[in-house]
Amino acid sequence: MAGAAPRRNRTVVRDPRPPLARAGADSRFTRALLTLIACGFLGMFVALPIISVFTEALRDGLGPYFEAIKTPDSLAALKLTLLTAAVSVPLNLIFGVAASWLIARYKFPGKSALTTLIDLPFSVSPVISGLVFVLLLGARGLLGPWLEEHDIHIVFAVPGIILATTFVTFPFVAREVLPVMQEVGADEEEAALTLGASGWQILFRVTIPKIRWGLLYGVVLCNARAMGEFGAVSVVSGHIRGQTNTLPLHVEILYNEYNMAAAFAVASLLTLLALATLGAKKLVEARQHAEPATRGH
Repeated sequence: MAGAAPRRNRTVVRDPRPPLARAGADSRFTRALLTLIACGFLGMFVALPIISVFTEALRDGLGPYFEAIKTPDSLAALKLTLLTAAVSVPLNLIFGVAASWLIARYKFPGKSALTTLIDLPFSVSPVISGLVFVLLLGARGLLGPWLEEHDIHIVFAVPGIILATTFVTFPFVAREVLPVMQEVGADEEEAALTLGASGWQILFRVTIPKIRWGLLYGVVLCNARAMGEFGAVSVVSGHIRGQTNTLPLHVEILYNEYNMAAAFAVASLLTLLALATLGAKKLVEARQHAEPATRGH
């Protein structure tokens, strides 16, 4: 065609390396970059704060460190923290297994609503949860006059702390057990039932052995949240030293009083409990992954 510009042939330079070699080089670079980003993030937001806690706690030496931990208020806060976890975790264990069994094995009206309500503490602020208990069970709450008439103290006392902690932590066991129970199915339970086993025998000899790793994992997560809960407990505790202060609340009081050495010493104790819980979690995960391989041999 007259006036048309002549076509120019484009030269395409090809990578001489095989496709697998090119993909391997790209994946190595991507893997190295992602590893660097992940390690940098964990170092800045996890490792550095933990190191800072122990560095500040031990700044004045071991003597002041142990003195801060051995004070009556610190020991009382530690005992209350362990007591709260010791009560709330078994309660959530019972509720989690019962709710998971009900949802996984039966069809009933309101099943989806129950599943949604289990996740309620995840979507509601812990401070709001504590405030609800104050408005319901406090001196001027809905049930407050009746509780005062019968000399029952819940809010600003140990029962209120346990109640608030139980509410905040109850989804953990149920959410870990429910998928496992749905995956294993009900065939073995039905077989045990036809052989004459009772409900309790089925639960302890068939169901729990099949879901034990999910159950332990949920208990570990529930315990970690119970020991570190701050928002809901702060609202219902009343901040009474030596009586209703857990470790997180005691750390806050010491920090607000500019007693930094004691605050970081108590915080390091709470960090050690968290690290022990993390170690238990990793142990459960390792045993859970190792069991199928052992069965395969």
